[in-house]
Amino acid sequence: MDAATWGLVATSFGACFVEMVEAVTIVMAMGYTRSWRSALAGVAAALMVLAVVTSIAGYALGRWFPEGVMQLVIGGLLLIFGLQWLRKAILRSSGLKAVHDEDAIYGAEVDAATAAGASPGRLDMFAFMVSFKGVFLEGLEVVFIVITFGLNAGDVPVAGLGAVMAVAVVLVLAIVVRKPLAMIDENLLKYGVGLLLASFGTYWAIEGVGVFRAGQAPLEWPGGDLAILALLTVWLLLSRVFVLVLRGPRAAAADHADPEEAG
Repeated sequence: MDAATWGLVATSFGACFVEMVEAVTIVMAMGYTRSWRSALAGVAAALMVLAVVTSIAGYALGRWFPEGVMQLVIGGLLLIFGLQWLRKAILRSSGLKAVHDEDAIYGAEVDAATAAGASPGRLDMFAFMVSFKGVFLEGLEVVFIVITFGLNAGDVPVAGLGAVMAVAVVLVLAIVVRKPLAMIDENLLKYGVGLLLASFGTYWAIEGVGVFRAGQAPLEWPGGDLAILALLTVWLLLSRVFVLVLRGPRAAAADHADPEEAG
């Protein structure tokens, strides 16, 4: 496989893996605290709705937009997604934002489930709705990434394969450990996926600018798909520069607050 295909699989896998970890944490809290039957029913309902959304969105994007317009629009959206993920990663790496903690999230969900009153009937609607909402909202972003990456790369099955592999791995880990997957460095994964999203988004958005030229032919990058690796390096270096810049004032403030300890 070439660099673009490997990047497609890695991004789909990483994005789905991160979102699945968060969704599984919510479902486990509902299952252990309220009702596994109702929680899993919520998961099944969310997956069915996501399947419908995927089919409609994939058909609409593939049929209604010319290639150049699709590259420009989707590339721009992926760049926005990537920059949002990178922004959070930079703030967490610099200490300005709390690190994502699955144990804390699990505890908050358990507290909410315990505080909720008993649900009448065979189906626990609280567990059902919380599980449905968690899986649907986390899965919606994955669906968007898989569809857009697959269509732009001309290989939806490969993008889908990366997502399916991530789902399988997370489910196996959850079944084996039977607790929130806090041992996984989710923040590092989000950092990596953010870099990939920003790199591919930049690559496709610039290609899509060709739609404004005569003939609407996509712009070509020097080196072809290898330009993605160059963009990945650029975004990585820029993000580390921002981390160092943001750490500077924080470290200076800490030194000023406790000069003896700093000395």
